[in-house]
Amino acid sequence: MNDFLEEKYIKLQEILRNYGRLAIAFSGGVDSSFLVVVAKRTLGRDFLAISMDIHSVPLLEKEEAEEFCERFEIPRIVLKYDELSIPGFAENPPDRCYICKKALFTEIMKRAKEEGFDVVAEGSNADDVGDYRPGMKALSELGVKSPLTEVGLTKEEIRILSKELGLPTWDKPSKACLSSRFVYGERITEEKLRMVEIAEVYLQTLGIEQLRVRIHGENLARIEVEQKDFEIVLENKKKIISEFKKIGFLYVTLDLKGFRSGSMNEVLKK
Repeated sequence: MNDFLEEKYIKLQEILRNYGRLAIAFSGGVDSSFLVVVAKRTLGRDFLAISMDIHSVPLLEKEEAEEFCERFEIPRIVLKYDELSIPGFAENPPDRCYICKKALFTEIMKRAKEEGFDVVAEGSNADDVGDYRPGMKALSELGVKSPLTEVGLTKEEIRILSKELGLPTWDKPSKACLSSRFVYGERITEEKLRMVEIAEVYLQTLGIEQLRVRIHGENLARIEVEQKDFEIVLENKKKIISEFKKIGFLYVTLDLKGFRSGSMNEVLKK
C-alpha cells in the first residue's frame, strides 16, 4: 500500500470510528464489500451489514453476497422487499433511482435503529459524484453517510486496496440493478427483469464479464460488451440468438458503442 492510499485508508477508519455504532447497506459489489470489511476490522461488534432482497438484484449476486459474508464473518441482516410496489417505481421515470433509494433506505434505517444502530452508511465512491445519480439526492435527504466519497476513494483505488486486503471482489465487474436496463418510461415488470437476468447469465457463460443487456419494448435486446468482447459475441451469434429467443426476445442487437455504465441516461443529456 503506497503512502497516499494508506493515508486515505487511515482517514476512512477515523471517519468510521467517529460514526460510532454503524449499519452499512451491503449489496455485495466492489465498493460495499470493501467498506464492510474495513468497518468490521475497525468497529468490531459495533457494526452491522443490511442487505435488501429485491427483484432488481440477480440471484447470482445475492448468492455471492451471502458467500462473502460467510467467508469474512460479516454480521448481516437481509430484508425482503418488493420494490415494484413502490408508488411510481414501476413506471420508470428518470428519477426512478431516487424513488427506489428513498423507500429502500427508509426501511434500512428503520431496521438499523431497531437493532441499535443510529448511523447508516453506503458504498458510493468518489467517481459516482459526477454521474447522473438521482439516488444520491435521496441519501442526502435521509442523512445516509457515504464514507468512501467523503475520503475521496475512487473505484480504482478501492480495487487496489481490496486486492491488498485479499478480497475476491477486487476485480469484480461493475454491477447495477436490473431496473437500470429499461428505457425511461417503459414499465418495469418482474417478467422482464427475469428476461434480462437470464440473458446476462447466458452471456457470462461465454466468458464475457463486463456486460449489460438493455431491454427495449417487449422483445428487443441490446447487448453492451467491451470492444474486446465483440469477437466472442459475433463468433457465438447463432447460439446467442437462439438462447435469447427462448428467453422471449425476438430481436437481438449488439451496440457498436460497446459497454458503458449508465447508457440509458444518454437520452437525458440531449
